[in-house]
Amino acid sequence: MLMFIKKLTAVIMSVMLSASAGGCSAGDDIGAGADVSPTAAEVAKDMGIGLNLGNTMEAYNASGCEKITYEWIPVVGNNTPTDYETCWGAEITTQEVIDGIKNAGFNTVRIPVFWGNMMKNDGKWDIDPNYMARVKEIVDYCVNDDLYVVINIHHFDEFIIRRHTVPECEEIFTHLWTQIADSFKDYPYSVVFEGYNEYLGGNQFSDSGSLKEVSKPLAYIMTNKLNQAFVSAVRGTGGNNGDRVLIVSGYWTNIDNTTSDSFKMPEDTVSDRLMVSVHYVDNSMYWMNMIGGSDWKAYIDDQCGKLKSAFSDKNIPVFLGETTSIYPASNFAGNADTRSSSECLEYVLDKLTDCGFVPVLWDTNDNFYSRTEYKVKNEADAKVIKRAANKAK
Repeated sequence: MLMFIKKLTAVIMSVMLSASAGGCSAGDDIGAGADVSPTAAEVAKDMGIGLNLGNTMEAYNASGCEKITYEWIPVVGNNTPTDYETCWGAEITTQEVIDGIKNAGFNTVRIPVFWGNMMKNDGKWDIDPNYMARVKEIVDYCVNDDLYVVINIHHFDEFIIRRHTVPECEEIFTHLWTQIADSFKDYPYSVVFEGYNEYLGGNQFSDSGSLKEVSKPLAYIMTNKLNQAFVSAVRGTGGNNGDRVLIVSGYWTNIDNTTSDSFKMPEDTVSDRLMVSVHYVDNSMYWMNMIGGSDWKAYIDDQCGKLKSAFSDKNIPVFLGETTSIYPASNFAGNADTRSSSECLEYVLDKLTDCGFVPVLWDTNDNFYSRTEYKVKNEADAKVIKRAANKAK
């Protein structure tokens, strides 16, 4: 069971036995549905280490998606959920896959979802019921294992934002999130919604058909309005969504952009139920081939410091929805003193958990975790995850 449940059950029993006045600030059974929801801080503390089920339910036929002529989502195979789930090379997700993730020490699974698959191109933006059913089936696997599970709008946000004005996007995403949230409104509080992926503030097609960068002021307006649309849509569906913890997406999920004063957390109808999502505390160092050296460590400290000042110190938990799982040898600095991928993974996870952030490793099929052998592939990595998971408890 989730550690939060165990601790809270003990508190509840103590209160009942002493017959004292007062109550608890969070529900007594996240994994099976609670009468009172946990706060974002309580959820973040309990989420531990997470793993992405990447290149799976967000997979789609992306050929030509960077062009204005890519007008709608092409059909894959026989247009069944499995055709899309496997079109980027993923194994079909089973309960055994999720069981193995749990056994490896992870306490959170992030399921990126491309909700445009199987959707009719009729301007209604109605999610296909069969695709929804498959997503719910995978969510159920996670709920069965008492895991936290995060679902979002992934890549489809990019498709929509590129082709629509901000008011049009607000309307579309409100409709999408109303459908998603309504389908899960009776699910336990261990199911968490994350508004978008990485495209808030992203480029849009110009009248000439080329992708044009959005100015920073307009990008922040877009980001803030679409985050508000997400929160308002979910809250409007009732059930457990009235006070479920939600994760608000950063501007490009970039730490520098998201910690700016121009980024605004949405207004909410309940207090202390919002987290913020960013990606990769060492992203620049990774692409500059400076992993493992002193500059890499200083950069991580700087990025974590910005997040702490902008969010943690204001009681807004930080969700690292994607963080590196494997560091290729080619990306290491020449003067690196942390030389192996596993050592770098441990260093980053220690930093993030010390800060109270929720790190979720980016992973795809047969990369870090084997979806056929149901375990972390590298023994050294497996030990790192176990240590980090135990530390996060």
